[in-house]
Amino acid sequence: MEYRDYYEILGVPRSATQAEIKKAFRKLARDHHPDRNPGDSAAEKRFKDVNEANAVLSDVEKRKQYDLLGSNWDQFQRGGGGRGGADPFGPGGPFAGYAGGADGGAGRGGNVRYEFRTGGGDGAGFSDFFRMFFSGAAAGAAAQTGTRDAAAERMARRTGGQGPSFEDILGEMGLGGAAGRGTATATPRAATALEAPAELTLEEAFHGTQRLLEVEGKRYEVKIPRGVDTGSRVKLSGKGPNGRDVVVTVRLTPHPVFQRRGADLERELPITLREALLGGEVPVSTLKGRILLTIPAGTQGGKVFRLSGQGMPKMKADGAGDLYVKVRVVLPPKLDEAQAASAKAFLDLVDQPDPRATT
Repeated sequence: MEYRDYYEILGVPRSATQAEIKKAFRKLARDHHPDRNPGDSAAEKRFKDVNEANAVLSDVEKRKQYDLLGSNWDQFQRGGGGRGGADPFGPGGPFAGYAGGADGGAGRGGNVRYEFRTGGGDGAGFSDFFRMFFSGAAAGAAAQTGTRDAAAERMARRTGGQGPSFEDILGEMGLGGAAGRGTATATPRAATALEAPAELTLEEAFHGTQRLLEVEGKRYEVKIPRGVDTGSRVKLSGKGPNGRDVVVTVRLTPHPVFQRRGADLERELPITLREALLGGEVPVSTLKGRILLTIPAGTQGGKVFRLSGQGMPKMKADGAGDLYVKVRVVLPPKLDEAQAASAKAFLDLVDQPDPRATT
């Protein structure tokens, strides 16, 4: 079976960092995605190759296994890789000691770890090389390992001491296969969710919105509910590659007028000296629209009015928060001589206590 150079497929050097591998994968996945190349079988094959390469090189453990064998893949095959016979990782094999075989010394399990998954996991939809590489070595090593649990004993008896095949291992895990358990299935092992950020304005959070996000080369249309806040998470269960969850994390951008405090909003409202002294109705903009706020005569600067139900929608309850409006009195510009004389005459008539008397 021909060795597959995953580094060459992604166009990165063998010394590439995980970040460089991720960047290369995303670009190639976008370029060759079937949505962008409908009916192009070559692009579809290239897309599958890119996904397979990324599945190995983006996983630290798989990459270690892959780098360990490298160009020695032909020795792995001759040593019995992929079958229940001789173990290339066992005594006398070309990679003895790496899998913690009979003479693997301290630390059973060695430097190589093998994991088996179903439902879009390891091997599903991938090449024969991938399936043999990441199943065969473990199948051989299982027959040689010094630690034999009950499952290993059962497999050894069933296979006459020749070592379990990959199908036998799946059967022991309750996943069906050659052991004769037919259609028995098991829930796939939980995979890490894919994270996707979404930046929203306060207005979008108030009314609810939709976002078109791209995660690992795939686009998702996400409905963002009303009332979300910075740190809110919207989960798309099983919508990601290989059935993984996609979690959208919300961040709200600062607003020039409103400050948010949970479901409540705060804002400042400038009013004139006339409105503060004599009172009146003043228009106030809210996220719902414009309303009129009644300002009583003699309103002091800093006075806070509460507008019930004019805040943000509550995500986990009915209703909405409140809007708190803080008044700021704006004085008229510099007065001319006649205006100043009139203001002085007016103020002489006003019996205002000294506001600093108690300070």
